[in-house]
Amino acid sequence: MTLIRLPPSRPRRRPQELSVAADESAPLSTLLPLGLQHAAMALGLSAYVLALAKGAHFGVEETRTLLAVSIITMALGTGLQAWGGRLGSGALIVHIPGPLLVTQAAPILSVTGPGGMTVLSVACALVALLVAPLTTRLRGLFPPIVAGLVVLIGGISLIQSAITHAAGLDAAMAPDGDSLAIAAVTLGLIIGLSIWGSRRLKLFSLLIGILGGVVTALLLGRLSGGEALASVPVVALPAIVAPVFDVPVGALIAVAFVALLVQIDAIGSFILMDRMDDADWRRPDMKQAGRGILAAGIGDFLGGLLGGMATATSSANIGLCHASRATTRYAGLVAAGLLLVIAFLPQVTMALTLIPTPVIGAIELYSAAFLIAAGVDLVASRQLDTRGVFIIGLSLVCGISVLLMPGIAAQAPPSLHHLVGSGFIVTGALAITLNQLFRLGIRQSETRAISPSGPAVSHQVTDFIERMGGTWAARRDIVRRAAQAAVEAVEAIAAAGCGRRVTAIGGRFDELNFDIDLWHDGPPLPLSGAAAPDLANILDGADDEAIDTAIANVSNVLVQRLADRLKCGSDPAGGRSFMRLHFDH
Repeated sequence: MTLIRLPPSRPRRRPQELSVAADESAPLSTLLPLGLQHAAMALGLSAYVLALAKGAHFGVEETRTLLAVSIITMALGTGLQAWGGRLGSGALIVHIPGPLLVTQAAPILSVTGPGGMTVLSVACALVALLVAPLTTRLRGLFPPIVAGLVVLIGGISLIQSAITHAAGLDAAMAPDGDSLAIAAVTLGLIIGLSIWGSRRLKLFSLLIGILGGVVTALLLGRLSGGEALASVPVVALPAIVAPVFDVPVGALIAVAFVALLVQIDAIGSFILMDRMDDADWRRPDMKQAGRGILAAGIGDFLGGLLGGMATATSSANIGLCHASRATTRYAGLVAAGLLLVIAFLPQVTMALTLIPTPVIGAIELYSAAFLIAAGVDLVASRQLDTRGVFIIGLSLVCGISVLLMPGIAAQAPPSLHHLVGSGFIVTGALAITLNQLFRLGIRQSETRAISPSGPAVSHQVTDFIERMGGTWAARRDIVRRAAQAAVEAVEAIAAAGCGRRVTAIGGRFDELNFDIDLWHDGPPLPLSGAAAPDLANILDGADDEAIDTAIANVSNVLVQRLADRLKCGSDPAGGRSFMRLHFDH
């Protein structure tokens, strides 16, 4: 029996592979372990708070306070997402501290102290609240090539601090042997379990790596702080730090830019969870994504008022949902409740802050590698032409130049130092500018006649789709599927007879839709009711006419399965018919 009734979500058909779907509840004996797993995963990823505190040179108590209020922020976001309705996605989306915020916030907080976190988190929250109603319009401004470059440079920006902390480098850049050993054990466990571990161990590789590093530090006599741990109470309210408003405008702009990218990335998390929960999933539910971003904004705003770090959605927790085959949002409420309880247990949060510096350095190395690889994957997911090559090359050259030659920023006005001096911001701003500039003159729709005397129709169709896919920087998998579906459609049109012949191909694209139109002579092609051939009857000796009909029907079936939507019709003014293949992008 369900004690809490959550607001209903969009009707969806439950996938067979799920043991507990999003809107289904379960006994407490099931929900508690599920929620505990997600809470443990989120606590392991709260190491991003520790990395931020280390970069800002916080003391132990300052770090513990920041961690405690950040866990409250994570709990608020997770709870709102699970609750759903008008204030959340209605999905098991767990919030963690935003990894991209570490490189931007650390130098600011090193000047302002912990009080500056309130201004930064509230700024991030306001961006989310502004983005929520504009969700469907922002994907054109931040395509994966731009988002990928920013994620990539974010990982590169972490390298310096990661190496310094992991190797224990001193002023003379001399490494410390014990620090190297601790970092090596931590990173080795993370990598080893991620590659060779079982499915469950892979999910908790980061948490196990941290524990391994702490044990190694204990054996080497490098673990301290036992007195501080014993001195804090078992239960207490987190301390609230007075906000510091003296944050440069340039720094706020940089943080707002990061927050915008975080919300764009979160859209992918909401779409992925929605797809996991719907056996008949066909297209992204951007309204659900908008409600999810609204919940993130509200959670970050409330947590930011307490001084907590702004959050992001966790892809690791989404992987845990896939592995456990459970997406029930009731488990999200349990995870949020557990996180909230832990925030009021000072000994637990203090124990987390005593994690040795080399362990934090190993986590930073892991984060840098993950962000670099994720950025490359995002960029490579799109078809690229000459425009894309220049966007990537010029943006990275300028961003890395700022990282390698920090003296460049000294030539800019003081108010712009946080913008010009950040390779992260320089890369992102230049990528956005070049992407918009290079798109001038590119039409979002194109039509090309099919030459009867030219190459095979299938070759002309494939060349058109691949060329336009590169010009529009469309996803590679969608371009390949569209080309395959269009070739099958050409075969289906030709096999239908009645004088049908493809005479032209057209295409249209935006960040959500990829459409291909095949214009042909003759009446519109009737595709409704096409079914896969009955191979058993064919093999049992059907006549030649039945075999010909079955073979001709193969292309019809393939087209309907490859395209997300199909439409056949005619153009009375032009005296020709069309087949429109739609692909969700």
